[in-house]
Amino acid sequence: MTSSPRSAPGRLAAAAALASLLAGCSSSDDSAGGDDGSTKIGFVNGAGTVFHTCLQKAMEQSAKSQGAHLVVANSSQNPVTELSNIEDLIARDVDELIVQTVDVDTLDVDVAKARAAGIPIFLTSVNVEDLSGVLGAVVVDLGRLGALDAGWVEQDAAGQDVKVGVIAGAPGAASDLMVAGFEQALPANAKMVSELPGMFDPAKARESAQDMIEAHPDLDYAFVANEEMALGARQVFDAAGAHVKIVTVNGTDEGLKAVKDGRFSATVANSASVLGQLAVRNSLGLMAGSAVEKVTSAPILLVTRENVDEAPAYCS
Repeated sequence: MTSSPRSAPGRLAAAAALASLLAGCSSSDDSAGGDDGSTKIGFVNGAGTVFHTCLQKAMEQSAKSQGAHLVVANSSQNPVTELSNIEDLIARDVDELIVQTVDVDTLDVDVAKARAAGIPIFLTSVNVEDLSGVLGAVVVDLGRLGALDAGWVEQDAAGQDVKVGVIAGAPGAASDLMVAGFEQALPANAKMVSELPGMFDPAKARESAQDMIEAHPDLDYAFVANEEMALGARQVFDAAGAHVKIVTVNGTDEGLKAVKDGRFSATVANSASVLGQLAVRNSLGLMAGSAVEKVTSAPILLVTRENVDEAPAYCS
């Protein structure tokens, strides 16, 4: 299936996934790339968390295996930087763009910029209502991701009245949809007593966890918007002597270990490696006019002690 990158983009229907140590354009190969006639892919990453690092690694490996060249830029969770990166990659004459957006509310501008330049744009983690403006997407159902964790809380609480807190990520991207999915799926007996920002930063998450447990020493459950933050929150809750059950997301090696040893009660595995591999494979296939689905959903899995060995590799 193919699409026209010059059609008008639509409003956003779903969102991206997920503080960076990197900024500006970079590449595993500092050469301009593409001079040998290979496809030159511009990848705009959103941040520098474990998720984003593994996503980039998978895309670099997949591009290399398919004879393409990947040129990388990082937006450091800043939508203004994201647009600047897109403009820079367009100026570097990439054949296509793949974008892991940091702000779903400004992605329409990014799509319009690429379309005006005649550059096909492929989205990771997100989708748009009007697909005519994009080459395609590999999406993560972030609302369902949060809802799976809420479902575990509902089952574990078994109808008892419980208190729940949320340590969110950065506003404007993946965190908003994950948190909304979690909160909307909570049962009536689960009372939301606190929602604090973690900014996908373990240090900030520890501060929020400290504030949360001081205000609510009888807290029963916490949803934390990624495992890096959740590990910090676990330390704080334990130091306070609080038996808070944590549910979170990602499915990293360290996260699965925490599920096995009981530090986390549940996590939702959404493999960054699978997402990156699908993005490169599908975008190149669509560019070539192959019979590839324009929009593909990346698999997610609720992981507990009972099925932890079934979780996919997060970063390979």
